[in-house]
Amino acid sequence: MTDRETLAVYDAKIDDYRKVFTSHKSRHLTQFIDAMPPGGRVLDLGCGPGNAAAVMAQAGLQTDAWDASAAMAKAAACFDGVNAAQRDFDALPDEPTYHGIYANFSLLHATRDDGMRHMRTIHTALHPGGVFHIGMKVGTGSKRDALGRFYTYYTVPELRGFLTDLGFDITWEKQGEEPGLAGPVEPFVLMQGCKPNA
Repeated sequence: MTDRETLAVYDAKIDDYRKVFTSHKSRHLTQFIDAMPPGGRVLDLGCGPGNAAAVMAQAGLQTDAWDASAAMAKAAACFDGVNAAQRDFDALPDEPTYHGIYANFSLLHATRDDGMRHMRTIHTALHPGGVFHIGMKVGTGSKRDALGRFYTYYTVPELRGFLTDLGFDITWEKQGEEPGLAGPVEPFVLMQGCKPNA
């Protein structure tokens, strides 16, 4: 994700972001961690201030945390056991590297074409049996929010179909609504997919 306006918002709003999103010991994060092999290598892709990555590291996982926002990557680097870096989605490896990739409301900042391209690379970057967690806002089209952040929206069948076409077995799904940093309550979907063993 290289949209400069979006990155500028995250750099400027990091303190507000921390206040709004403080708890990351959620059911879906616990499920993701529980699906990892002991000491497995994971990537928190679009890690924000690093709260979820910190929980992964505390669970004994080798934890990489990337964010294209310099302020977010710097914050994530403060947690013990978190290997944080300022990197965008294009830095994803093109060979099996991770046992799990956690992209919780990050890929929605890519354009549709780029987002689908990144998801293909994520499939490649996972070891056989690897797990992909994705969180997206539900809807159609793309737009900027009141803060100026760029979003691409997906319908649930669209996202489910694309992950299935890539070769993921969808093992868990949740839909709901919640307010974001910009304020309005919006629908979302969480999915966890598994790359089949070869």
